[in-house]
Amino acid sequence: MSDIITKLCEQRDLPDTTLRQLINTNKYDEELFQAADKVRRERYGDAVYLRGLIEFTNFCKNDCLYCGLRAENRNVSRYRLTKDEILSCCEEGYLLGYRTFVLQGGEDPYFTDERMVDIISAIRGRFSDCAITLSLGERSRESYERFYEAGANRYLLRHETADEEHYQKLHPDNMLLENRKRCLFDLKEIGYQVGSGFMVGSPYQTTDSLIADLRFLQELSPDMIGIGPFIPHHDTPFKNCEGGTVELTLRMIAILRLLFPYALIPSTTALGTIDPQGREKGLKAGANVVMPNLSPVAVRKKYEIYDDKICTGEESARCRGCLERRIELAGYRAVTDRGDVKRIHNS
Repeated sequence: MSDIITKLCEQRDLPDTTLRQLINTNKYDEELFQAADKVRRERYGDAVYLRGLIEFTNFCKNDCLYCGLRAENRNVSRYRLTKDEILSCCEEGYLLGYRTFVLQGGEDPYFTDERMVDIISAIRGRFSDCAITLSLGERSRESYERFYEAGANRYLLRHETADEEHYQKLHPDNMLLENRKRCLFDLKEIGYQVGSGFMVGSPYQTTDSLIADLRFLQELSPDMIGIGPFIPHHDTPFKNCEGGTVELTLRMIAILRLLFPYALIPSTTALGTIDPQGREKGLKAGANVVMPNLSPVAVRKKYEIYDDKICTGEESARCRGCLERRIELAGYRAVTDRGDVKRIHNS
């Protein structure tokens, strides 16, 4: 094994100059992926945790330049699931064995604290042995506290980029990286298992941007780290931009696994969208989570944050069966339990 990979495994860190070398070359990829897979197996075995994803609203008040759900996109067919529809998705997921539900949506003002508390409480009351993960964007600390008290356990909020200049090129002026970071640290202090992450290959991203992402994650020490390739959407200002690559995304997954042995790292739908074997490759590079879609088939195509998203037409049971077979063929084992983070002395 090369000295660089050995140092990364032993020290769980590298100087910026060495990280830059590792990120920018495919010279170490095979060793990097093998080392990452070894580390994930030492901590999590061959388990790949399944999370039931419920995309419950595609309304969003924000105008992020990369996202197909941005407020200014008038071509989106908007929808909101009702409380009963969300509970029905959970019921179906529970029967399929899922013990984690992920409620994901745009930043939709309709879903006030009161409405969200009502939904979270209902899920907690009916599925007491399940983890409830929220992905609702930026909210006040008070909102996060209310959701936690209602029964939510986890919160996903990707910081997208920790490079201040880069952040402003991806977002409207009213969105600030400082506030995004504030939300993440508030969530940790409240007691959530917290997930963050970033896009790979987004417009204007540099190697230094990626290193800034790694340094911020070291500061935050999140339980979950979600990354995926940037994929352009035809109704955004970035429609003609080049997308992120499978190769760099896999390299970053492996680096993250070695920096954060304990982390729950998904192999994303976006990775599977740009490569038919993308999710399997992600698992072999150190990822250990996949998120089958529990949303009603009638709305799945409407939650289009990027073009050509896969798995929008499959019924939930078929989606789970397909993923389980793919996971097994990749050499791993699909697990439907809660799959909480496994930290050992905060490492």
